[in-house]
Amino acid sequence: MSGIVGIFNKNGGAIERPVLGRMLQALAHRGPDASNLWQGEQIGFGHCMLWTTPESLNEVLPFHHGIAGLVITADARIDNREELFGKLTLNSNRHLSITDSELILAAYQKWGKDCPNHLLGDFVFAIWDIQNQTLFCARDHFGIKPFYYYNCDEYFVFASEIKALLDFPGLPHQLNEIRIADYFLEPMLEDKSTTIYEGIFRLPPAHWMSVVEQKVAHSECYWALDSKATVTLSTDEDYALAFRDIFFESVRCRLRSAFPVGAHLSGGLDSSTVTCVAHEILRPTSGKLHTFSNIFDRVVSCDEREYFNHVLEQGSYIPHFIPADQSGPLSDWQEFFQYFDEPFLGPSHFLVHGLNRATQAAGVRICLDGFDGDTVVSHGAYYFKELARQGDWNTFLAEAKAVSEHFDTAPEALLLGYALPYLSELAQKGQWLTFAKRVNEIGANFTISRRRLWIQQGLKPAVPKWILRVFRRLRYGRQTVDQSHQILNPLFVERPNIRELCKGRELTQTDPASVREDQQRVLNSGTYTHVLEMSDQCASAFSIEVRHPFMDKRLVEFCLALPPEQKLKSGWSRVVMRRAMAGILPEPIQWRGGKASMEENFEQGLLNTDRPIIENILFDSVHNADINRFLNLEYLQQCFTGALSKSGEQVDATMVLWKATVLSLWLKYQWPSNKGEFPPFIDES
Repeated sequence: MSGIVGIFNKNGGAIERPVLGRMLQALAHRGPDASNLWQGEQIGFGHCMLWTTPESLNEVLPFHHGIAGLVITADARIDNREELFGKLTLNSNRHLSITDSELILAAYQKWGKDCPNHLLGDFVFAIWDIQNQTLFCARDHFGIKPFYYYNCDEYFVFASEIKALLDFPGLPHQLNEIRIADYFLEPMLEDKSTTIYEGIFRLPPAHWMSVVEQKVAHSECYWALDSKATVTLSTDEDYALAFRDIFFESVRCRLRSAFPVGAHLSGGLDSSTVTCVAHEILRPTSGKLHTFSNIFDRVVSCDEREYFNHVLEQGSYIPHFIPADQSGPLSDWQEFFQYFDEPFLGPSHFLVHGLNRATQAAGVRICLDGFDGDTVVSHGAYYFKELARQGDWNTFLAEAKAVSEHFDTAPEALLLGYALPYLSELAQKGQWLTFAKRVNEIGANFTISRRRLWIQQGLKPAVPKWILRVFRRLRYGRQTVDQSHQILNPLFVERPNIRELCKGRELTQTDPASVREDQQRVLNSGTYTHVLEMSDQCASAFSIEVRHPFMDKRLVEFCLALPPEQKLKSGWSRVVMRRAMAGILPEPIQWRGGKASMEENFEQGLLNTDRPIIENILFDSVHNADINRFLNLEYLQQCFTGALSKSGEQVDATMVLWKATVLSLWLKYQWPSNKGEFPPFIDES
């Protein structure tokens, strides 16, 4: 974890060093160990250092390689160091002294713009090529390390966080209304480039960018998940051993540290697997792993001590316990927005905030977590849709019954969730012979009316959508044509750019046809990138670095290529990982059917502890003026009443309130009264 900034004058003029210094100071929390600036004739780099790896203790950035004519600033941990030493024919005797940024420079010298393809790990870097007068920037495969930039005719400016860019003179502080709408639509935050500020962009994951004097900045994607790659092995044991080898290597790479290491341990399958594997790797060196776990004494339904204590009983841990039900999710909102540059908080952010604060207090600066084993290994739920497409109802029924024994899911729910949508697809495509065949098969295997299937999944989906929209408009009125957009102010929705976004989002909402398609869609989603950026900012606020073993490129590619039976088998989701962790993970966790939901703690904290905050925003005209411009205030008030009375879809209503409240609080924090009203929308005319 470090912070980087840079200014490139594309017209050849000098840059102002004090401006560069102010930008770097805005990122001081990311790197308290060292801070340096480098300045050339028309470009300047800045870097603030957080020591993490052994090599970083001797690293000085920005680094000017005089012989090569290259300058680099980077926030990087390179995991395939041994491989690179061989490919780059570097002196193996200097293995412990060559830094990760030097490896990146050597890779750039050898492969040029293709160098990111040869790197593994979490990285973002900028290289100034003096001879070619070119600025080259790159971001890691999944966007774990952030990179934001502002590009105008005269300047290209970049930084690890938006707050540093806001210190650049002349940068417009203007809200991006499309990004706000994007936050309230489903799927949300799909654009990987835009930010809440007009003119400020993010470099997407797995992209590089080249900037040359007086030319348009050029960006390209250097890597993408292969949807056709397959892994075919002989037995379940072979798959489990292969997974185990890759996962152990993923954790081992992320244990490379000059300081004590910790792990966020919840008691679920993912965090427990990471913690136990790290423990196994450290055991020969007598190294002890710090663990940080949330505990719930008031909202006991969320407490996981029954499970994570099985891990701690292995010994060689230094456990830390954090009370997580003493305050609400918005109780510390001013503190959150000191480090979050955009108004998009996740509902579990306050739990992670507490873990990171405890991590810093314990003197730990590197911490492992279990994000996001659910997606990477996959629960395999869309295997049921694959079985429905194949007409394999015997396997469908057997797996559905097995799942119901291990998880709180009825077989009928799986039929409704995966088989019936497939019937609707057939009807929409006019494939009536296949539709009739599948209806008869379902009727023979499940207690469900064939007539009902023909009406609900056959006739209704076959009616053109425009007819249904007209019918709903005549019956319910214009504002309720699409319930997913009710949260938005109708006048806001009618703006041409917002209306186009809503329409486009509706057209792209199709159901995945397979486990692999579902995995790939989530891994490629803009929301995924956003969550990783949130994790980075939340950790950097406490000068710590969180590392994600499940976000290893090798592991993701392997899991995506697995057959669906290695993700769901005999009613067990993520079965390949469960088998692989035999003898490593305590059995009560290895074969655990689910995990505690945090919903009750979130709802109680939001609707009880933080209730005055919500009421001020929804019912005080002074406080709700900002969100009333974007959102349907009357609808929000109805959601609040419904959530308090537990009527209707309480979870949905609570999440609507959460998003709206967070947006309002962020607007107040970014544009307080002493600055006047927040900037107006850009005039589309």
